[in-house]
Amino acid sequence: MTETPRAAAVKPVRVMLSKVPEVTVWFWVIKILCTTVGESFADWINMTLGFGLVTTALIFTVVLVGVLWWQLSLKRYVPFAYWLTVVVVSVTGTLYTDILTDVWGVPLALSTSVFAALLVVVFGVWFVRERTLSIHSIVTTPRELFYWLAVLVTFALGTASGDWILELTGWGPGTSVLLPAGLIIAIVVGWRLGANAVLSFWLAYILTRPLGANLGDWLGFPTDQQGLGLGVALTSVIFLTAILATVVYLSITRADVIERTDDHPATATVNPGREKVMLGYHAVIVAVTGAVLVWAAGQPHTTAAASENESGPTVTVTLPPHQSATANFPPAEVAKFRTIVEDTLAAVQAGDQSGATDRIKDLETAWDEGQSTLQPLNDAGWTVLDGQIDSALSAARASQPDSATETQTLTTLLTSLK
Repeated sequence: MTETPRAAAVKPVRVMLSKVPEVTVWFWVIKILCTTVGESFADWINMTLGFGLVTTALIFTVVLVGVLWWQLSLKRYVPFAYWLTVVVVSVTGTLYTDILTDVWGVPLALSTSVFAALLVVVFGVWFVRERTLSIHSIVTTPRELFYWLAVLVTFALGTASGDWILELTGWGPGTSVLLPAGLIIAIVVGWRLGANAVLSFWLAYILTRPLGANLGDWLGFPTDQQGLGLGVALTSVIFLTAILATVVYLSITRADVIERTDDHPATATVNPGREKVMLGYHAVIVAVTGAVLVWAAGQPHTTAAASENESGPTVTVTLPPHQSATANFPPAEVAKFRTIVEDTLAAVQAGDQSGATDRIKDLETAWDEGQSTLQPLNDAGWTVLDGQIDSALSAARASQPDSATETQTLTTLLTSLK
């Protein structure tokens, strides 16, 4: 391709070989795998090792700086470095959204809107400065910096929007896989029919985050939470093995190396008229998706939210009017739970954190043992209490427990039990 006079007049910059892979089926497979295993690994550090959400985010921020520095220092695309950066960016972006939701209490609708606006700003500045948003154009350091910033925001946006949809619909892990998967298929069909390739790429890129996260939840969640029961550890091992195998294959075959370094490969065909028509196609997809979400939000459901936090899914339940969460439960069982919560609250107020942590373990054990008999008696009430108990357990087991948060969660739970 011959460079135009205007492009030739631009201040010269150091041009490298492409720093990103070719967009093939391998790209999308490994992208989804990275999203899933990255999030599972973060959950393992956050919950299993007990580091807490904020500490885990700080750890991954430091790691992100390190791996991004390594990626930027390279002169060409190296599969291991690139995909390691994607994993760390996916975890970091997810953690930032979770902090906004779970620590600062920012509504998911607001965080989704903010990240969407931020992504528009990033793309706008990127395009004004570089005149392209194509992944085939990542051959200079400024473009690569814009690329990784956009990737970080897409993961944060994908987390917020995905959790917001789950909050609205109450879909389980298996059902929640269908929406992003269906939208990605629709975007691919649109691209094949002539939609703008760059727009199609970034729309699909955003959607791979909720798809990967929901897929991981579906495989890892226990069967009583509508999962397949493989567990977080086994799911992580399976996906990590698949990632390593794919990276080794790509490193050997170089099947995803971009040989051309111009912005518009010679094989690309662009039909501006067709692209304008396909914008209407995307508008129809948005309208249909909105209608589906509105319909789903209006259906009766017990689980209306599932956001990733320190204790796993946070469950929001709509109870029938004037119905108590403990309705139909044996009074003796309710009294037992209430006594444990009162003891735990007393320990917190007395400054005995170790005593509170030990006592609330009794609540977790008793609640799990009673699930098989209590849940059938009042499924909605059981789900309400289960979510409140999860919040209390999370507050008590935080890396740096906050007595105010513990008191609030325990008081809420105690009110429901009374």
